[in-house]
Amino acid sequence: MIETIKKQLKERLESYYQENYQQAIKIVVEEPKNPSLGDISIPLFNVVKVLKKPLPELVLEAEKVLMETDLVVSAQHVGAFVNLTVDKIRLALQVLQKAISEDTAYGNSSIGCGQQVTMDYSAPNIAKSFSVGHLRSTMIGNSIRLILNKCGYRTFSINYLGDWGTQFGKMIVAYLKWGDKEAILADPINQLTALYVRFHEEAKNDPALDEEAREAFRKMELGDPKYLELWRWIREESLKESAQIYDLLEVSFDSYNGEAFYNDKMDAVVQELEEKHLLKEDQGAQIVDLGEDVPPALIKRSDGGSLYITRDLAAVFYRKKEYHFDKILYVVGNEQKLHFTQLKRLITKMGYDFADQIEHVNFGLYLSNGKKMSTRRGKVVKLYDVLQKAIGLAYELIDEKNPTLANKDQIAHAVGVAAIVFGDLKNYRGLDAEFDLEQSVKFEGQTGPYLQYTGVRIASILKDKQWNEHDCDASVFAKPHYFDLVRQIALFQTTIEKAALEYAPSIVAKYLLGLAQSFNKFYSVEKINTDDEKVRNSNFMLAKATRIVLNEGLRLLGIHYLDEM
Repeated sequence: MIETIKKQLKERLESYYQENYQQAIKIVVEEPKNPSLGDISIPLFNVVKVLKKPLPELVLEAEKVLMETDLVVSAQHVGAFVNLTVDKIRLALQVLQKAISEDTAYGNSSIGCGQQVTMDYSAPNIAKSFSVGHLRSTMIGNSIRLILNKCGYRTFSINYLGDWGTQFGKMIVAYLKWGDKEAILADPINQLTALYVRFHEEAKNDPALDEEAREAFRKMELGDPKYLELWRWIREESLKESAQIYDLLEVSFDSYNGEAFYNDKMDAVVQELEEKHLLKEDQGAQIVDLGEDVPPALIKRSDGGSLYITRDLAAVFYRKKEYHFDKILYVVGNEQKLHFTQLKRLITKMGYDFADQIEHVNFGLYLSNGKKMSTRRGKVVKLYDVLQKAIGLAYELIDEKNPTLANKDQIAHAVGVAAIVFGDLKNYRGLDAEFDLEQSVKFEGQTGPYLQYTGVRIASILKDKQWNEHDCDASVFAKPHYFDLVRQIALFQTTIEKAALEYAPSIVAKYLLGLAQSFNKFYSVEKINTDDEKVRNSNFMLAKATRIVLNEGLRLLGIHYLDEM
């Protein structure tokens, strides 16, 4: 609501100068650094510069125009700044009534205008453990999807499984040399991961293994029955763990078409590149020159094997045809920047005009003790184990706080998952993030459980209470600790829109932390269930609106809210 008022003031003043002076003057609307000066501040430096009239005259003129706006109750000036005070009581009532009446629809936006956004995220590599590092793509992507949906976009989510490529050649070679089928059936992921690690250790001293792996993958691509059967079996066993992870996180996708799905679609792409005379031979390999500033794209290896970019090219053409996207988002790590630069350049060189619709939503590494996690070196931290440990720690904390609580298992699950998910999403996605399980599970600080606990506190306050929002003492909303909370509730839609435009769930996460902190501050200084009925109704009204926003914000991060803990 504050942002709406600021927008109205900006438009009113700009329209006034256009109509009366025939001048297009950009007006800046901000908030004073000193709250005692008011709620909104408008500098007139641009106006003085353009109109070349005396400052006092322009200030008085601006004050008169702005005072005609609803919810502005007073204006004062300091130098070239016009400072305005809004009607906090009236504004608070509008904000809180809107939040309560709209409930989960509060904060909905139409900025997406029904645009179709196709999203590629998560994409774990088959035959490797689903690590904490995979969490970033999965939960950042899932949250962006939820945020975009709230802003009026239509989304289609794809889990582009890494179920093809040279790593399968390595895995097959490792299995044929050292594998034990019964051991793999008993413990698929750990055994397959151990084989993968062993391959890379052995290859350090025996480079011929890498050539064997490339040959094994080439046989897969040529349709060798033995190798394809091994691939199918390894793929099937690997997917079991991924399914467990997605069940725990409650994440699902519209499509699970992985790399293998595009095997029969690559020849058409290569043929088109040939027909358009874009392919060049380089030491037996097929490449496309992308200019001096970008390395060439390797389309086919010298042995005829396909490359990742070839499959991605086939995939993006298929997705454009099938899903008619206005945008396609790839939620992939920072290290893939060059890949997407090459992909977009390729599409343009082929004569298509949708390269600008492709966006690389990058993110940094998840670090463990300041170091990158690596499956090759066997230093991977398995996400399933971490989730189970987080749930266990949450259970211990809940049991300590509330030993008679029913459904402790269910609540511990929600708290444990919230700890892991929020521990990731609170970080700006473009930066590396340090994983710290112990800190993430705490009920205080910048954690998911802290937000859940705040929601439970509000639920407890409101439980079984009868109150009337139309019979309240609205004057209390002018108090600083009341209005601070109202202001934050009013910023919910603006926050979501910003998060959608920047593909940044961290904006929502940090907003929720500020909201929870403001409520807990309010709770510490006010007796909410006071004897004064009208004040009590006002307090309940504020608490209810806060809980609506908090719960909806948690949902947008892929986190469950709770009624008890």
